[in-house]
Amino acid sequence: MSRFTQSLSRKKPIAAILTEAASGEGDVVIPSLKRTLGPWHLTMLGIGVVIGAGLFSLTGKVAADNAGSAVVFSYVISGLACAFAGLCYAEFASSVPVAGSAYSYSYATMGELLAWIIGWDLVMEYAIGAGTVAVSWSAYFVKFCHQLHLDYPVQFALSPFDSEVLANGDTIHGVANLPAAAIVVLMSLLLMRGTKESAWFNAVMVALKLIIVLLVIGLGWAYMNPSNHSPMIPPRISEVLANGRTIYHFGWQGVLTGAGLIFFAYIGFDAVSTAAQEAKNPQRDLPIGILGSLFICTILYILFSWVITGLAHYSEFHGVVDKLAPVATALSHMPKQFHWLQQLIVPAILAGFSSVIMVLLMGQSRVFITMSQDGLLPKLFSDIHPTRHTPWKSNALFAVVVGSAVALLPGNSFGEMCSVGTLLAFVLVCIGVIVLRRTNPDLPRAFRCPLVPLVPILGALSCLTMMAFLPSDTWWRLFIWMAIGLIIFFTYSRKHSKLR
Repeated sequence: MSRFTQSLSRKKPIAAILTEAASGEGDVVIPSLKRTLGPWHLTMLGIGVVIGAGLFSLTGKVAADNAGSAVVFSYVISGLACAFAGLCYAEFASSVPVAGSAYSYSYATMGELLAWIIGWDLVMEYAIGAGTVAVSWSAYFVKFCHQLHLDYPVQFALSPFDSEVLANGDTIHGVANLPAAAIVVLMSLLLMRGTKESAWFNAVMVALKLIIVLLVIGLGWAYMNPSNHSPMIPPRISEVLANGRTIYHFGWQGVLTGAGLIFFAYIGFDAVSTAAQEAKNPQRDLPIGILGSLFICTILYILFSWVITGLAHYSEFHGVVDKLAPVATALSHMPKQFHWLQQLIVPAILAGFSSVIMVLLMGQSRVFITMSQDGLLPKLFSDIHPTRHTPWKSNALFAVVVGSAVALLPGNSFGEMCSVGTLLAFVLVCIGVIVLRRTNPDLPRAFRCPLVPLVPILGALSCLTMMAFLPSDTWWRLFIWMAIGLIIFFTYSRKHSKLR
């Protein structure tokens, strides 16, 4: 094996990973992240990012464009695949409790090149996940303004690539999505202030979201129209786009495509693992946060999507704003005595979305910290504020980059890109558990994934299956992003790696 090939497959010893996580960057004493999070905070972090990222944003889009009322089956399939991956994440988090999440797991099991690929993929996953929810936040912000009888100009809530047809037939072309950019900047500023403050803000927002979700399920169940679920899986149809490409909707292909598109909604438990170095007892608390939030959110996803598509026919989620804000559309079918719920749901979702964006941006900066400490990224990304104990420089950079992206890029592209990135991360984590069991069988594991290698294999296969049904342009965006990452790796990261 050549020295070049060896340099790509070199692995970071788990002992070194754990030592650096406990003491800072190798032998250099630096301000460290503060351990302030217990199992309750970690579970709330998971619920905070999961409830909202898919439930309130892409349910309408997937129902209208892919699965119809069978979007509930898309959530079931995604939840099952996510359960397999979640068990693998829980084992890794209990045995290698570091902030790098899947990046650090891959570095210890599959080598530096694959670790870089998954780390670069995680950056895309969290950034685009935050962008997806920020765009939906903007759509609900427009509805909130209408509730207050304020005429917010729609062109300043859409990117230059988006347009909206108003009720009077006029078409509004977007200029810049300013509300989406504003919420990204505000949540970044909160993260820069401190982890404990961010966690308490998230906990309050989660409580508010759970109350609203349970109210919608409990009250909306009695007013569903059974005809909206008939047929449960609409017939398969095809559509020829302007560029000559044929796309298919509905049928089981639409259900599987929808499952892949909304899979990004489950990255909440992934974000929990990035808080390892801020957990009081990570070996015990991380599996609780990961699996607890995943179980609660999957049940709520299934029930909520069933009620939403029962209240409103999937064909009603047709416009850009309606696709991204389906809950308000569905609740308009409830009787007038529940007008108070219709008025409350929008501000509650706005508050809940804010916590989703905050947790995703937090996960992104924590992955960058670990990659920077390994030398694969400049030291800028691992600079910790001496008193706030936050990666304030990374937070500021992401506020500018993600804020600019959501203001200027088309809103419907974010969720698709995030889905393929999430699925790729889960595939590598599932494979990594099998590798770690063989290479480090005696490593202490506070939680052990059951039925290895069956569960990891099922997790990897289910994720790969959903990746296969994603639109081709999603794959092209992934290839372009990965090509950029490989250029950075071979021109900078490989030369500056501390394992060199």
